[in-house]
Amino acid sequence: MSKKFFLIVFFICFGITTEVFFTAVYDTITLWPNAGNKLEGHTYIWMAPIYALIPLLFPLGIKWMKGWNMFFRSIVYMLGIFVIEFISGFLLEKIIGVCPWDYTGTSPYEIMGYIRLDYTPAWMIFGIIVEQFYKYIASKVQD
Repeated sequence: MSKKFFLIVFFICFGITTEVFFTAVYDTITLWPNAGNKLEGHTYIWMAPIYALIPLLFPLGIKWMKGWNMFFRSIVYMLGIFVIEFISGFLLEKIIGVCPWDYTGTSPYEIMGYIRLDYTPAWMIFGIIVEQFYKYIASKVQD
């Protein structure tokens, strides 16, 4: 198995698992007490190719931002995630007729239903976590 293929599969699994965990906790907190105690999370199969982009794009960002402060790197990661989320949502809506994660009306900080600006801290943290995982795993997996 090639290193790139392993990293793609790893980050698809990592991204989907993280999203299911995040949505379970977020929904339980924001919908309490109506959410019950199920901690039920969700994701969309459409996220697999989106998370597959991580090992293709992160190496470029890591090289470009080498030596940067963690806070500034997290801002760049968050902006990149917003761009990818917006473009993906837009394209999915055009191709399949709906953006699976339609945020319309869910927050005063949503933009066209594709992204939510109030998720900024979560995406900043996620970017740094992905960076650290990528660096570690890429250094351990042989070509």
